[in-house]
Amino acid sequence: MNKNIQTFLRTLMLLTIGSLMGIWSMRGSFDGPRLVFSKDDKLARVARLVREKYVDSVNADSLEGETVNHFLQNLDPHSVYLPAQKATSINETLDGGFEGIGVEYLLINDTLYVSQVVKDGPAAKAGLRCGDRIITLNNKPFAGTRLNQTRINNAFRSEQNTVVDIGVLHGNTTALKKIKVSRARIALSSVDAAYMANATTGYVKLSKFAATTDKDFKQALKALQAQGMQKLVLDLRNNGGGYLSAATAMADEFLPAGKLIMYTQGVHEPRTDYFSTDSGAYQNGKLAILINEYSASASEILAGAMQDLDRATIVGRRSFGKGLVQEQFAFKDGSAINLTIARYYTPSGRSIQKSYKNGVDEYHNELTTRMKKGELFSAKSNMDDSLFRQPSKFHTANGRKVFSGGGIMPDVFVAADILSNTRLFYELGTHQLFLAYALQKMQGSLAKYTTYETFNKNYSVSGREFNAFIIYATQTLKQIDPKEAARSANDIKLYMRATAARLKWGDEAYYKTLNADDVTLKKAMEGL
Repeated sequence: MNKNIQTFLRTLMLLTIGSLMGIWSMRGSFDGPRLVFSKDDKLARVARLVREKYVDSVNADSLEGETVNHFLQNLDPHSVYLPAQKATSINETLDGGFEGIGVEYLLINDTLYVSQVVKDGPAAKAGLRCGDRIITLNNKPFAGTRLNQTRINNAFRSEQNTVVDIGVLHGNTTALKKIKVSRARIALSSVDAAYMANATTGYVKLSKFAATTDKDFKQALKALQAQGMQKLVLDLRNNGGGYLSAATAMADEFLPAGKLIMYTQGVHEPRTDYFSTDSGAYQNGKLAILINEYSASASEILAGAMQDLDRATIVGRRSFGKGLVQEQFAFKDGSAINLTIARYYTPSGRSIQKSYKNGVDEYHNELTTRMKKGELFSAKSNMDDSLFRQPSKFHTANGRKVFSGGGIMPDVFVAADILSNTRLFYELGTHQLFLAYALQKMQGSLAKYTTYETFNKNYSVSGREFNAFIIYATQTLKQIDPKEAARSANDIKLYMRATAARLKWGDEAYYKTLNADDVTLKKAMEGL
């Protein structure tokens, strides 16, 4: 196996429950050496002394955050400090929306390119289109002004009904068009795609477990059932989790009343059981759930419950292995900590949390270790792990043996493609070069396709365009191994095609394109 293969971890959404609470606030005012601290105030004391007495100027807020995070990370890998902007971003994503104009974007050469426009959002109504370049903002230069994430957020995210003046360039035009956009509440759906994979099988892709996930799923399910759906494939691959309540609500959709979905327990948290009701919208149909090594937390709650209760066939590769529950506590400045308060357990009583006894770095590198051992490429390598060679005391409702302590082991294993999984392929995705190339170079070739069906039937990435993309990528990656490019050529062409489809027709077109030859999806459909 190629030892240079790298696994790039996606940012995992931390599991959060409960209400926001202000804690760890500074007490009193600093009064020099006469100020008396209790023995429990060491962190507060050090922070104040640095602010008031240190020889040089320092960014005390940043220093405090790093100190608090180091303290928390010595507890477990998922207790973390969140700076204000990151806390806001995570909470907006999981709360199902934000205040803004309704666009996704990519920053290329200090210019903001619009990569998606939310349907029926303010930007769409004002006439912004995918591929537009935002040149001016409120009649002042915007492109080429050393843009960063903070400036971009400040520019477009604000209170509802406030207006922003944008100067844009459409496509290859050189004439600046002025557009006024009123900011509004932008809803974020948890469902990335929902379509009929064949005449009787529906496919639903969930990206997260947010406040609106159950509602979003019910709407998608109703639409699929109207099209004749009898079987369902639920795709949780790369879903890093979200709210515990969203996971249990989703599990409830598939179960009759009175089934234990999961339970939580901690030293300071008494055992809390979560049971299904009789309100499920899909209690009897056949179900398969897709997972992989990036499926974590709330995804594992749902997959673990469905496996333990023999309600679904789990297809793919072993999940991440996060069995800890966090509660978020907010500070007055908008920053917060996510503190682990409990472990969760599947219906059979197993904890799927993988070990973190050897520290945070080794914990997060565990997926790379799996790859080096060959686990992602061989079902036998899965079972050779010491975790799974031990006798298991856990069984499903029908008596099948299941494992604890390291994620959810699928019922049907599907190997990753070892031939096309090169460092180059991951770096192209990590640097967002598929999207950048589509925005800058592919819009002309897309213009002639008016429907996704026509595009899907007739468009393919030619050898010339593939070579042009590799040359384009060298501007960022500098050195590209021709052998790796050749090994990953088919996957690179597929992602070029899928990204182009997403640019013009949205997420559903993206997943339809990727899934056309997806082995894991095919295995799941065969099993159903």
